[in-house]
Amino acid sequence: MWNFARIAASSLRGTRRLSTAIPGPCIVHKRGADILHDPWFNKDTGFPLTERDRLGLRGLLPPRVISFEQQYERFMQSYRSLEKNTRNEPESISSLSKWRILNRLHDRNETLYYRVLIDNIKDFAPIIYTPTVGLVCQNYSGLFRRPRGMYFSAKDKGEMMSMIYNWPAQQVDMIVLTDGSRILGLGDLGVQGIGIPIGKLDMYVAAAGINPQRILPVMLDVGTNNQKLLEDRLYLGLRQPRLEGEEYLEIVDEFMEAVYTRWPKAIVQFEDFQFKWAFETLQRYRTRFCMFNDDIQGTAGVALAGLLGTVRAQGRPLTDFVKQKIVVVGAGSAGLGVLKQAVQAVSRMAGNSEAAANSQFYLLDKDGLVTKARKNLDPAAAPFAKDPGEIDGLAEGANLLEVVKKVRPHVLLGLSGVGSIFNEEVLKAMRESDSPKPAIFAMSNPTNNAECTAADAFKHAGENIVFASGSPFTNVDLGNGKVGHVNQANNMYLFPGIGLGTLLSGAHFITDGMLQAAAECLASYMTDEEVQNGILYPSINSIRHITAEVGAAVLQAAVAEELAEGHGDIGPRELMHMSKEEKVQYVRRNMWYPIYSPLVHEK
Repeated sequence: MWNFARIAASSLRGTRRLSTAIPGPCIVHKRGADILHDPWFNKDTGFPLTERDRLGLRGLLPPRVISFEQQYERFMQSYRSLEKNTRNEPESISSLSKWRILNRLHDRNETLYYRVLIDNIKDFAPIIYTPTVGLVCQNYSGLFRRPRGMYFSAKDKGEMMSMIYNWPAQQVDMIVLTDGSRILGLGDLGVQGIGIPIGKLDMYVAAAGINPQRILPVMLDVGTNNQKLLEDRLYLGLRQPRLEGEEYLEIVDEFMEAVYTRWPKAIVQFEDFQFKWAFETLQRYRTRFCMFNDDIQGTAGVALAGLLGTVRAQGRPLTDFVKQKIVVVGAGSAGLGVLKQAVQAVSRMAGNSEAAANSQFYLLDKDGLVTKARKNLDPAAAPFAKDPGEIDGLAEGANLLEVVKKVRPHVLLGLSGVGSIFNEEVLKAMRESDSPKPAIFAMSNPTNNAECTAADAFKHAGENIVFASGSPFTNVDLGNGKVGHVNQANNMYLFPGIGLGTLLSGAHFITDGMLQAAAECLASYMTDEEVQNGILYPSINSIRHITAEVGAAVLQAAVAEELAEGHGDIGPRELMHMSKEEKVQYVRRNMWYPIYSPLVHEK
């Protein structure tokens, strides 16, 4: 196994290059071609001559030794050439071409791959993560070349406890799990959803410095209800309808028991589960295992940070958040997760019950405004349903335009998965908001599912708005030297810090308090000047620094709740006596950074 490379990271925001300590030697149990075929250890032409001799590599490589920096530059030249050659191609073809060249490097040389990713995170995150990952998942069976991660299927029932030991790593810190039932806004993609855990864990390595030898992407294949996939001759998953009810839960239960039997300190992140199972599994496991659901809790935290930032952008104190009127469009796992965390924040600020805090929130689903008059009201949405008596002039099922015109909200927040639902009429209605600087959050992914584009938001809702989206859009030129800033309200700002902070705290559970601390840390990261200019989230180039701050906040919350048991040589007492800055430095020191380690063979 590799050692963690200790890093001394500058505390200055935006610093991209990290100074690193000289890595210690790494013991390998392979020789010759076996090392060249292992992306964990392969250095391509970077093996020095002494290492080639002791590892049996002489003659298996061209004679010239190419340094890590030269390899890096050579790859970047190839990438830039590809970028230039595909500039006039349709975006889908261009994005997949970029994904392929990065994926080939990942398959061959992980150290170089992660170095390239870390140093160019702003350019490459949209390729290995949102939005290109959605396109990759749609085409994954055709793109498949080499297995990555593990696949547990309904056919493996009763075998998972032994299967988990097939994974070669002795220790796993971070697992991302999906059942492929709701991939982004694309629906049921079955086994092809494995692209999501792979992309998320690449972000864990790049943003949080989780050692890539200690991550595990997992696909839980319980079938698919996507008839097109079932009829696709290339489809790689089970050709059967999805399991339901107890049969489904028995599979997830068995997997979770197997994971925590082998790796009791691992963290499992649930990703892209359909609505009914997202909430069910979160409630089922969150007090038994160290796990969280990123769609519910991560999205909620990033949205809450943006909502708090919106209050600051209006030049008002954060405590005025309790006065904000917020319309949430989308009653799936993400929408309800945002509502729950926002209500908790209001309740804490105002010192009242969550029921009282609900009054400022309005929830719409595909059938319009959700009220208590609705028949067959979903129990998960029930706490946010309006009493018809408190919304004079709005009936059950009122449409979005009617709600916006009547409520005149400070914030319009979309997690509907329905592209362009914030149409021209709705956006123009936001001009009558009770806020001098209303916010429009079009957070659905991928780009085609965004509730509106940035250009349309500034065109129709006015220039004096705050805009955020789930997928990347370019800033909008408003003329006269003015810029409409686009904020990408992406979970990448939070989930790496939640995972790393939890890992280093040694907590066995992830609490609402730890998640709230992460959101509030992100909300306070930007300066007042930046926020008043409409910039709610930092540049992704600063992602490791953001993650260090968020991770330290999560660590501190775990210590405050007396859940921290320590990690490695650092026990709970040492964590308790660390200052805030010492916690940030502690988190930074435990971030892995890609450097070639000297390899030593041992039989």
